[in-house]
Amino acid sequence: MANVAATALTSHMKITSIPQIYRNVNRLTEVLSVLSKYGLADGISRLNFDFAKGLLKNRDGEALARHTREARIRMALTELGPTFIKLGQILSTRPDLVGKKLADELRSLQDNAPADPPDRIREIIEAELGQPIDNLFDDFRDDPIASASIGQVHRAKLKTGDEIVVKVQHDGIVDTVRKDLDVLTGLAQMVEGFPEFSAYRPVETVAEFQRTLRRELDFGREERNLEHFHARFADNPNVTIPRPYEPFCTSRVLVMEYVEGTKLSDVDSIHDPTLDRDELARHGVDIYLDMIFADGFFHADPHPGNIVVLPGNRIGLLDFGMVGRIDEGLREDIEDLLISIANGDSTHLTNLILRIGNAPRDLDETAFRTELADFVSHYGSQPLERFKLSGALDEMFDMIFRYRIAIPAQVAMLLKVLISLEGSSKLLSPSFNLMQVIRPFHRKAILRRLSPARRIKKFRRVYAEIEHLIEVLPRRITDILEQVQAGKFDVHLEHRGLGPSVNRLVLGMLASALFLGSSLMLSQQVPPLLFRTLPNEPSYWLGLSNVSLLGLAGCVVSILLSLRLLWAIGKSGHLDRDDSK
Repeated sequence: MANVAATALTSHMKITSIPQIYRNVNRLTEVLSVLSKYGLADGISRLNFDFAKGLLKNRDGEALARHTREARIRMALTELGPTFIKLGQILSTRPDLVGKKLADELRSLQDNAPADPPDRIREIIEAELGQPIDNLFDDFRDDPIASASIGQVHRAKLKTGDEIVVKVQHDGIVDTVRKDLDVLTGLAQMVEGFPEFSAYRPVETVAEFQRTLRRELDFGREERNLEHFHARFADNPNVTIPRPYEPFCTSRVLVMEYVEGTKLSDVDSIHDPTLDRDELARHGVDIYLDMIFADGFFHADPHPGNIVVLPGNRIGLLDFGMVGRIDEGLREDIEDLLISIANGDSTHLTNLILRIGNAPRDLDETAFRTELADFVSHYGSQPLERFKLSGALDEMFDMIFRYRIAIPAQVAMLLKVLISLEGSSKLLSPSFNLMQVIRPFHRKAILRRLSPARRIKKFRRVYAEIEHLIEVLPRRITDILEQVQAGKFDVHLEHRGLGPSVNRLVLGMLASALFLGSSLMLSQQVPPLLFRTLPNEPSYWLGLSNVSLLGLAGCVVSILLSLRLLWAIGKSGHLDRDDSK
């Protein structure tokens, strides 16, 4: 099956994909083998023979045909290792791209990985920091407290007595990721031409994944994120963000303050009578909304494992390897989008989605507006205290996916952060309503937009752009006029979708010319001849005699070409359709 899959993909291979495939042919074969194995379940699941459905199993002994397609994708990514697990986790934040069912399934991907041996971890730390472990730390615990796909975390204590954690990259992970990214890039380039994959935008998706994963591999970037957020919330008594220790940080080792608390996923185990769950949920949401709508720079992974509950109704945020950044214009659009859903303004919501996203050329805008109006009518009529933002955003993502509207990755990430944030808040307080907290932020945002300082700042930016335009416009117009006068002005036209039409036109002309030429050869009895007879002799068969062999062959071929052309036109559905309507 792996060979069959490789043959099918190779037929669509682009020249640019050959280097990635050639350098990592063994890994490519392994990937295709795993994907083919999990794809076999499709055929078995359609059989009526129950005994056959248990024959194909994954490495854990589970029968593949008894699982959904989404579950098999998750299992295949798990079997392929850290890079593909990360890919699945990132795709779980893009229901607009892969659909809600697959995104929900990929959320359950476990980011656990075997820990490296203690001796190897010590070697990496000593090589990165240039000193023996005993000189660096007063105490270093070899047993990791966590091990994920990129690195593992150890408790330690500095010579100053500070309790810290040391995050160390797995041995060889950079080389493993590089090979897998090469394979993914090659595969994306090969399947880009397949219609069934076009909706997933493979090349664009893999390119975005590469940027995200390479940022996560650089612990120096995470150190800078920690420094930024630690300084940003230093005066906020409701949140603790670990402080990095810069002298002990490199691109492969990250040393930061140890934050001792209870993970949000284990909050039910806390029996502290002073714990106010409603207040804690409110503090957490206020912090995230402040990051999102005030700064446009936010912690992008607020799942319960990355949030800890601290004494005094405080929270701690962990793991700043994945952060989001969104510019001012998109922030304002998302604020308006959320309020449009709550206020039932379907017209404004539709215009916002079409402005933010990239709609396909064949979008049925009337149907999209109608379906979105029904969606807004349902959620806009709900009392605010019963409004579920996660449900509304999930349903909106489903519509965006079905109508193949591409929205920017940072917008999709932000909306998924809001969904995760609502889920995490409800772990603390089931009655918590995120939309009730967002509305005051929206009012603050409107006041911020209308503030004199904001108006002056925007005016200066627009004035600078107009001034630049006034400076370059005369020169550009002069250049164009000079090119026209010299006969060097070129207009480049790009024809889209004309390839099949031109091919059919050429095929029709060839069939017509072949038929006419063959008919002349038949009428002139051009040798060699079939059923040859002498003058005044009766015809040989069915009234035929002296039939030109070349003319007859040409007529048969032209008729076959014409039938092939009619079949192709009929299959496309464009035989008698008026596209002008």
